[in-house]
Amino acid sequence: MPSDTGRPLIVQSNHELLLDAEHPMAEAAREALAGFAELVRAPEHVHTYRLTPLTLWNAAAAGLTPAEVLAALGRFSRYPLPASLRAEVIDRMGRYGRVKLVREEGELRLVSESRVLLEEVARHRLTRPYVLADRGEEGLAVHPDRRGHLKMAMTRLGYPVEDLAGYVEGAPLPVALRDRTLAGQPLRLRPYQEAAVARFYQEGRATGGSGVVVLPCGAGKTVVALAAMAAVGAQTLILTSNVTAVRQFIREIRDKTDLAPELVGEYTGEMKEVRPVTVTTYQLLARREPGRDRFPHLALFNRMDWGLVIYDEVHLLPAPVFRVTAEIQARRRLGLTATLVREDGREEDVFSLIGPKRYELPWRSLERQGHIARATCWEVRVPLPEAERLAYALADERSRFRLAAENPAKLPLVERILALHPGEPALVIGQYLGQLQALSRRLGAPLITGQTSNREREALYARFRSGAERVLVVSKVANFAVDLPDASLLIQVSGTFGSRQEEAQRLGRVLRPKADGRAAHFYSLVTGETREEGFARNRQTFLTEQGYRYRILRAEDLEPGATGIESGEVREATRIASGETSGEG
Repeated sequence: MPSDTGRPLIVQSNHELLLDAEHPMAEAAREALAGFAELVRAPEHVHTYRLTPLTLWNAAAAGLTPAEVLAALGRFSRYPLPASLRAEVIDRMGRYGRVKLVREEGELRLVSESRVLLEEVARHRLTRPYVLADRGEEGLAVHPDRRGHLKMAMTRLGYPVEDLAGYVEGAPLPVALRDRTLAGQPLRLRPYQEAAVARFYQEGRATGGSGVVVLPCGAGKTVVALAAMAAVGAQTLILTSNVTAVRQFIREIRDKTDLAPELVGEYTGEMKEVRPVTVTTYQLLARREPGRDRFPHLALFNRMDWGLVIYDEVHLLPAPVFRVTAEIQARRRLGLTATLVREDGREEDVFSLIGPKRYELPWRSLERQGHIARATCWEVRVPLPEAERLAYALADERSRFRLAAENPAKLPLVERILALHPGEPALVIGQYLGQLQALSRRLGAPLITGQTSNREREALYARFRSGAERVLVVSKVANFAVDLPDASLLIQVSGTFGSRQEEAQRLGRVLRPKADGRAAHFYSLVTGETREEGFARNRQTFLTEQGYRYRILRAEDLEPGATGIESGEVREATRIASGETSGEG
């Protein structure tokens, strides 16, 4: 079969996929690839994707077949698909569910049509500790309290289990969504929210009840959680990223469901309410007793007869919570996240213990539908002042990154960017306290860090929502679960090395749709010709996968009177990138 140079994708036998990012079909190809491949590199013109066992297993769990994956690759591929890759896709996707976990005759059993495979499981060092007895053609009896550990071991063995053993129903708790919020606003699930809940719950069948829903910030993941609570109708434990998120979740429950306030409890460092719906934080659950390897708050998992456990921002799940989750596999589990990326590489453990990806919708699809704001991303390259260059040249690698991140030349640029967007509600976010304190003084704007009390944080967030404060300077405490719907401008002055997860979450702070249809603007200030520039490329990978493109500016482009600024070229580029004259972003 001859090549078709009119197609944008080169599929290689090493499982790498090279996408011509400038090709007219690139956007359609990217959306197709999002269902079964991951982006690993995204320079200017050619983006590199990769097929991995986990991406293919997630695709199989979401209902894609090998034939559909190969058809999508063939539709965009410039050359015939390598035979070895075809075989690998069929084999890997076929491994998901080849072994099933079921409950028969009062036992938890692994069953498979392949007796040879069960023999391997019974003898392999990873899985042997969890096997109680060989029941011949009826499968392997396995330890009921080690269900999660067995599933992790099977994933590492290369045969992820389809868990059909079912769930305890938990103590009943009827929950219904309101027709209108307490403020009188109509409340109705969007089609994708309904689809996400349906894929997760599957009408109560054992094929559903566990898994992850992936939606961008601002797309209403909390409403998906509330609808899942209504579907399950049982006592619910909710885990979130911080105390601010706990209280936002409780406000959403009261605003959008018919649950009486006394049925909803806050379990934090300040309050220890255990109620039919209890909301807590990962940090508290992972807190050790001083001097001991004991986590007293993990007992919360067994304090009530939970029918559903919700993991908000599931990519933040810490090791102690992984451990206890392995032991509560009989409870329904819903993970919510904007990105499955984990910087610690434990995506397989989320897959095994929370469940496979049940639903995902590309960010740009939601943008086109108007459910999240249109966004423009700028990377501003900032030179390192001469006074700092010698210190940078003599520093070790880690110190070099910090010197570049805290580049003092970034401070006046923040003022200039704010001037380019007069009156827009803005967040200035960074990693280093000294840098943020200097910005707070320079801008005359309030500063929120980990040292700011929860009471003061909430008061400042409330002033920002009301318009009394137009600019907030914030540390990484604002990366997650901060509901500031009117924020439309975010300036990132520093971050956590090459964290893709953090980059996605920070853009998410400004993606909630604006009442007046305004676009969102995301500026990342990066010191050029330093380590920070390399880390920035890595940070941007996930958002590039979602269809966002960073436009590069030099610091001098933002100076008053610079060519292109006063003539409105940057504003025009922003307008185009926001989709006002085209669909590109």
